[in-house]
Amino acid sequence: MKRIEAVQSAKQLGTFIDFPHELYKDDPNYVPELFIAQRDLLSPKKHPFFEHAEVQLYLAYRGNKVVGRMAAILNHSHNKFNNVNEGFFGFFDCIDDVETAKSMFTEAESWLRKKGVTGKIKGPVNHSTNETCGTLVEGFDTPPKALMTYNAPYYDKLITAAGFRKQTDILAYLYTRENFDDTRLRRLQVYMADKLAKKGITVRPVVMKNFKEEARNIREVYNSAWDKNLGFAPMSDKEFDYMAKDLKMIINPELCLVAEHEGKMVGFGAAIPNINEILITIKKGRLFPFGLVKLLTGMKKIKSLRIPLLGVIDGYRKLGIEIFFYMAFIEYFIKHPEIKEVEASWILEDNVMMNKAIVDIGARLDKRYRLYEKD
Repeated sequence: MKRIEAVQSAKQLGTFIDFPHELYKDDPNYVPELFIAQRDLLSPKKHPFFEHAEVQLYLAYRGNKVVGRMAAILNHSHNKFNNVNEGFFGFFDCIDDVETAKSMFTEAESWLRKKGVTGKIKGPVNHSTNETCGTLVEGFDTPPKALMTYNAPYYDKLITAAGFRKQTDILAYLYTRENFDDTRLRRLQVYMADKLAKKGITVRPVVMKNFKEEARNIREVYNSAWDKNLGFAPMSDKEFDYMAKDLKMIINPELCLVAEHEGKMVGFGAAIPNINEILITIKKGRLFPFGLVKLLTGMKKIKSLRIPLLGVIDGYRKLGIEIFFYMAFIEYFIKHPEIKEVEASWILEDNVMMNKAIVDIGARLDKRYRLYEKD
């Protein structure tokens, strides 16, 4: 007999965070999240997301055994910004059982309706599209890159059985030394550099000693550049600072670039080391007693990158700034033979221009993630 329980205690929260470790204990491609980071992300007293949102976590039990988890999310900032009345689900993990998944969705939807949601329910997002999101539907043969989700192939079946349909797919492309066209990149670099120079646009690395000021300008670009992206809600100052503080610890200035026009920041892009190469070795995401050593000693041994952040404000798009960022990151890749591959993600499937440009400089589609919705 199964039951669904709302998470109310610190012990239940720990169980909620740890459930995927048990679910994927025999999966070589599963990467555990750091326990301390997940605990803070899910704690109203720790994470600034809760200043404009409400979240209810659920655990599914079969007898005394946990068989699933899910969050119901009401993001007031999203609803206000997009003039809608929608809810979200996230942090979805479940055994391969349709009835268990349906029971969790029923509880989550009921909570959202009681909170006054009358529109669609969307997801998965953890907690929003500013965090990890999407269900993996293609590309199960390799571990995910940093800040990307992972799940078993049967998740699509569970979600659609609960009445959800595809909203859109988000794509992850991979550059490797085998599929890379060096000659084409060089030609494009010269062309794009000349084109941007004629427009008075310059590209430079972030100045780390002025990181606080740089981050403030990047936040303005971020909230403007992504304002038409799927399900987007602007990050508050506290949310952005929270994210920037974490990223600062792993950022290489050569891989964090800004574009300026007449002294105004109009775009930025960042590539980060794929720390999942280390996290996959840290049992249950615990830094103590040995995980911290692995994290600190492993950073210099990372062999892949991910490009997670790249945006240009309205009025400066379609000038080639975005693709110039990508080319700069790929040039870094060429100069550092210890780096074996670079992932560009995520890109909306209907962003035809960006998808074509990424493929044109040598990427191949590697993974596909899906976002769902239900009336």
